Amino acid sequence: MLRKLKKYTPTPFKAKDSVYDKRAADHAVAFIECLSHTKGTWAGKPFLLIDWQEQIIRDVFGTLKPSGYRQFNTAYIEIPKKNGKSELAAAIALLLTCGDNEERAEVYGCAADRQQASIVFEVAKDMVTMCPALAKRVKILASQKRIVYLPTGSYYQVLSADVANKHGFNTHGVIFDELHTQPNRRLFDVMTKGSGDARMQPLYFLITTAGDNTNSICWEVHSKAKDILDGRKTDPTFYPVIYGTEENDSWTDPKVWKKANPSLGITVGIDKVKAACDSAQQNPAEENAFRQLRLNQWVKQAIRWMPMDVWDKCAFPVDPKSLEGRVCYGGLDLSSSTDITAFVLVFPPLDEDDKYFILPFFWIPEDNIALRVRRDHVNYDLWEKQGFLLTTEGNVVHYGFIETFIEQLGKVYNIREIAFDRWGAVQMVQNLGGMGFTVVPFGQGFKEMSPPTKELIKLTLEQRIAHGGQPVLRWMMDNIYIRTDPAGNIKPDKEKSTEKIDGAVATIMALDRALRNGSGMSTSVYDNRGLLLI
Repeated sequence: MLRKLKKYTPTPFKAKDSVYDKRAADHAVAFIECLSHTKGTWAGKPFLLIDWQEQIIRDVFGTLKPSGYRQFNTAYIEIPKKNGKSELAAAIALLLTCGDNEERAEVYGCAADRQQASIVFEVAKDMVTMCPALAKRVKILASQKRIVYLPTGSYYQVLSADVANKHGFNTHGVIFDELHTQPNRRLFDVMTKGSGDARMQPLYFLITTAGDNTNSICWEVHSKAKDILDGRKTDPTFYPVIYGTEENDSWTDPKVWKKANPSLGITVGIDKVKAACDSAQQNPAEENAFRQLRLNQWVKQAIRWMPMDVWDKCAFPVDPKSLEGRVCYGGLDLSSSTDITAFVLVFPPLDEDDKYFILPFFWIPEDNIALRVRRDHVNYDLWEKQGFLLTTEGNVVHYGFIETFIEQLGKVYNIREIAFDRWGAVQMVQNLGGMGFTVVPFGQGFKEMSPPTKELIKLTLEQRIAHGGQPVLRWMMDNIYIRTDPAGNIKPDKEKSTEKIDGAVATIMALDRALRNGSGMSTSVYDNRGLLLI
């Protein structure tokens, strides 16, 4: 059942001297509703605007300045997938090209790549062919991805990805589809900064689902939209709409789904959302995709590998005193000399009821702490005061200090092996070997990393890990982005993980050795049941 807008209320972002022009808004709505839907069960039916869509159209096209031109020249619409995003974008592209009374209007379709931009173009092309009045007046140049409106010489053109190197556009409209996939801000800047100066009322229509990169142009625009919505900023030219949920909303609650999906039950079947939710509950790796695409939440990474609620359930106390003399395995991850160094001990269980105890140690150069807190906005100073993060003198990591520290640990705990990244600190590894430790090189490829990475998530889900809630390790676990190969092998991706993950990598390496060798009284877990394939 289609929901229509019963009573229109002008946007709260209407400027004091602007007016709502019902005639201009009616014209825009009537133009769009002469078009037809092009896909699925709706194909061929008139494009009757759903209440939330009509609200946007009336706000953007009906709110006029005293000059008679539109108040808003940027509209930012953030909404989950399957809510009729591409259809609305295509309809607006045609409205700007054919129905906006602009001579020789240049309207451009932009996306991260030509294929993505073509999605909106193909919908617009089908809308033209299904509307006899437009079909007579429009020429479609399919090979060039161009639609020309003959009476005014206006056109809608899909831009290729290399356009960021070009200038000289005289833009009347830009449709930016899936802004969150833009690799950088170059294309956005070229299309929105100065390209519409010669036009009286250019419109930059940005429509996207939430993204996962907070260092992106989309996050920048999202933050601006959020600030305007919350009253922290004012920009009378910017029109913000965000349909989504808050981080602390329960993602499994159907009421929350409704809040994020204004077309739920119309273009989005509730059964589809429920099936996706059930699947995400079974597989933690799908949770992020569900929250991002279905609930429009900005998530940290494309694949949220370690759900923090699951990790937190394993915050069982770890008493270093009670672990003295026990067999354990070390994982050493040396980052750059100015960064965090991680050394993690994993103690395998003594019997079936026992857990894998994790004892992590972290070091950072003393002189860098204040700088790092300011730059990274991470609580290094607090962790240091609490004793969770150790410092070494100076502005680079003092490896000699760490070697001595590990040597002392070896007197307290029975460290059978220390696994290390074979591309890392050659000298330090030699020194540790000279102290009598068994040092084992550990490759960072899929072959070596996948089994223990899968085991870690499995043991965490089973609550067979005890980490004592160590905050530095928790932060690093939350930062992990996972890369998957075609065979389904996984490993932490240091490039994609924008924050530090050294402690997590060291844990995985140490866990591998503990799983292989056990407590000295048991055989390898891999021997018992082979490698884990999830």
